[in-house]
Amino acid sequence: MFISMIFDGNKLRKFIYQSSIMPVMKKDAKVAKNPENPILDKFESQYTAGDIEVLGDIEAVRRRPGMYIGGVGIRGLHHLLWEIVDNSIDEALAGYCKNIKVVLHRDGSASVEDDGRGIPTEMHELGKSALEVVLTKLHAGGKFDRKAYRVSGGLHGVGLSVVNALSEWLEVRVWRGGKEYYQRYERGKPIEPLKTVGESDRTGTYIRFKPDEEIFEVTEFSFEIVSQRLRELAYLNRGVKLELYDERTGDRKVYYHEDGIVGFVKKLNSGKPAIHDIIYLSGKKNGTIVEVAIQFTDTEIERVLYFANNINTVEGGTHAAGFKAGLTRAINEFGRKHMKKFKPLSGADIREGLTAVVSVKVPEPQFEGQTKTKLTNSEVRTAVDSVVYSGMLEWLEEHSSEAVRIIEKCIVARKAREAARRARELVRKRRDSLTLPGKLADCSSKKPEERELFIVEGESAGGSAKQARDRRFQAILPIRGKIINVEKSGMNKAMKNGEVKAIVAAIGAGIGKDFDITRVRYRKIIIMTDADVDGAHIRTLLLTFFYRYMKPLVESGYLYIAQPPLYRIKKGKKIYYAYSDRELEDYLNRFKGKIEIQRYKGLGEMNPEQLWETTMNPENRYLIQVTLEDAKKADELFSILMGEDVEARRKFIIEHSKEVRNLDI
Repeated sequence: MFISMIFDGNKLRKFIYQSSIMPVMKKDAKVAKNPENPILDKFESQYTAGDIEVLGDIEAVRRRPGMYIGGVGIRGLHHLLWEIVDNSIDEALAGYCKNIKVVLHRDGSASVEDDGRGIPTEMHELGKSALEVVLTKLHAGGKFDRKAYRVSGGLHGVGLSVVNALSEWLEVRVWRGGKEYYQRYERGKPIEPLKTVGESDRTGTYIRFKPDEEIFEVTEFSFEIVSQRLRELAYLNRGVKLELYDERTGDRKVYYHEDGIVGFVKKLNSGKPAIHDIIYLSGKKNGTIVEVAIQFTDTEIERVLYFANNINTVEGGTHAAGFKAGLTRAINEFGRKHMKKFKPLSGADIREGLTAVVSVKVPEPQFEGQTKTKLTNSEVRTAVDSVVYSGMLEWLEEHSSEAVRIIEKCIVARKAREAARRARELVRKRRDSLTLPGKLADCSSKKPEERELFIVEGESAGGSAKQARDRRFQAILPIRGKIINVEKSGMNKAMKNGEVKAIVAAIGAGIGKDFDITRVRYRKIIIMTDADVDGAHIRTLLLTFFYRYMKPLVESGYLYIAQPPLYRIKKGKKIYYAYSDRELEDYLNRFKGKIEIQRYKGLGEMNPEQLWETTMNPENRYLIQVTLEDAKKADELFSILMGEDVEARRKFIIEHSKEVRNLDI
């Protein structure tokens, strides 16, 4: 799961303020005083040729890291690792690599080792080894002329040098041509020339790097985040074994999938009632390789993942447009041929309850933005449309009974949509007439961008939170126990639940297809539950609810999870708080003599002052920003643990029983 840890204190605000000043000014540049327009005077009156700096490749990356990896938070940190892993995957796509091993080391570094061809080590025309060139020069690599790589991901000649530039240190070993080579870098600069350290009959590359604390807000890799990405890559690259080992905990995972994206869809649909066996379509057109796995479920949820050269294009693109067009054409054509009084179905009606993985391999991919979240190649749309249309139509003709079930489900979805449209005005009137719940302690500010809503587990904790809050911008909504299981109920049942109605009314933007993000009354909606099993269950229920019925909240970054401390530590007259077992261990190692430790099992154990100081005060608190990946993961787990499929739940518990660390009895 991808999460963003946000520190709300002055440190972060100062960082954002400083990093928002775009012009690069020398330290000794003089600033003239102009009381009428000091900013204009600062950047125009004293802006001369002497103020122009030409940055080298490494300096440019270190000065503006966000331009290359999208940010310096937890997402940007892991983006470094993805760049190295993607290089190994590119070797696999080229047919030269079968094994990739990722290690998260105790010292905060990470390493990636593969059995590919090894990065070239011969002398380059620039007067240094080819290895040093790709590690220190932007846009240097073997992915431009399509001779070394027909298909590739990564940053196309930028990734390795960017990782090097943003690392405190980086070590590289290459096995190639019967020899083993080694070189070390510090903050992007070589400490010594490339040297031969031995002979070897193997081939491959090993890169170990430690992210620079001067650059990144967070420097600790997440086993769960890395594990999820490697699992995806194993599904997308059948026959490639990816191993993950965490030295810090001893956890180890190995991913290998011969069934490829078919297994991916099977995994995504664990616990969901499927209408038919998984459909696999593939083809090649104009150099683009297309793979699609499709399965319709008896649910309301559409879940389609799009990948281009192994990159998860979360914003879709031309391959997404081609998939939707081809699928819609095929189903409508079959319906017109074989069903009486058939009326054309819309794409939205067809995709309700659909789970699919669309993977394309493109020789010359074009993306929007450096971090590649949307594919833009126009020829890919035609290729995917053609493969999906012809393949899906052929499958429907060969599986007529399943095809009729799929179309009947789509017709039910259309009827529901038409009924919703007819009732839209009534729904809006009801939404507008919803009064704020009586138990909501609202804030006084009228500006949504300033307002925060804490959804708090339990009346007791809600009472403490109401006393602890800053009434100017913090609102408190206590909820009683667990909200309704939306996995087994539709929107109508959900809206009859008192806690759900209170949440919908407090947020004030509607629900489901009528949700309007512009009407949201708060810019931060913070889930605050106990740090125990029940609290985690309630948090998962809420995450699933927001993902299902208020998805724009997650997409806009409005949803957060509060991080209350687990321990209160008293040393003499001083009080300290630990937010994890590892942090507690650090305190125990630091302190000598007698100390008092209190384990918080619930928010209600903290008095209002403690709750404000540790969890609600923007100057001190930690918040986790929920991303789409978090909500999808919660949705997937909840489908397994709370859905109708008992066998899937039993299998999951058996497989993961050894991973349990703390169990409330």
